[in-house]
Amino acid sequence: MSAGGSHAQAILAALDARRQIPPLTGADPGFGLDAAYGVADAVMAARIARGETPAGWKIGFTNRTIWDEYGVHAPIWGPVYDGTIRHAGEVVLDADAFVEPLIEPEIVFRIARPPLSGMDDRDLLGCIEAVGHGFEIVQSLYPGWRFRAADTVAAVAMHGALVCGPMARIDHPDKWLGPLAGFSITLARDGEPVDQGLAENVLGGPLQALRHFVAGLEGRPMARSIEPGDLVTTGTITRAFPVRAGETWTTEVHGLPLPGMTLAFAPAS
Repeated sequence: MSAGGSHAQAILAALDARRQIPPLTGADPGFGLDAAYGVADAVMAARIARGETPAGWKIGFTNRTIWDEYGVHAPIWGPVYDGTIRHAGEVVLDADAFVEPLIEPEIVFRIARPPLSGMDDRDLLGCIEAVGHGFEIVQSLYPGWRFRAADTVAAVAMHGALVCGPMARIDHPDKWLGPLAGFSITLARDGEPVDQGLAENVLGGPLQALRHFVAGLEGRPMARSIEPGDLVTTGTITRAFPVRAGETWTTEVHGLPLPGMTLAFAPAS
């Protein structure tokens, strides 16, 4: 078995068992981003082969204010699946279903047609059918959230779950361009605010995060590209926070016509 195949097997086994493994770069210092996206491709192929269906993409590490915290200084991306997407109001999550989970409030796009990296903001927005607000639950297969960028890519971009709120259709694109660059989100745990984040934190705004992802995927194609109907979540607006059993997390969105969200985690058993 190739090194990429063994890495993919190790990642998938760790995900299935909800256990952590040493960073791949620890044993293989030459393991870089090109190899990591190859591993991510192999993991996706294995998940598809066993019946999972890719349903979109997550863009990670778009928030430049947290790059130093995690030692990662460029965005990454990876697929999300129909089995990892949930809808707000229909689910209570189990924090123990994830490994060192963190919560991230994000803006989510539903794709109408595949975008291209050279598009300006108006044309890029024209490829988006709807905009929503969501929580991504990210998790670390590596103890203590310590890794290098290639490790995160191989570990399915740290994706655990995506909980989506209502989606607002883009009927008048010009009405969204300014707000998407200037909104903010307040994040609270059990009613107490813990952080407020600005749109500009994610590479200047969610549209810019999407453009970066599109260009990156064009440069490093994977077996599956961006397809109509895909959900693309564009990175955390605030800092990411640990979640624990029994907590309830809420948001307020300022400057966008989107409702805040509530997400509860089941009490400890």
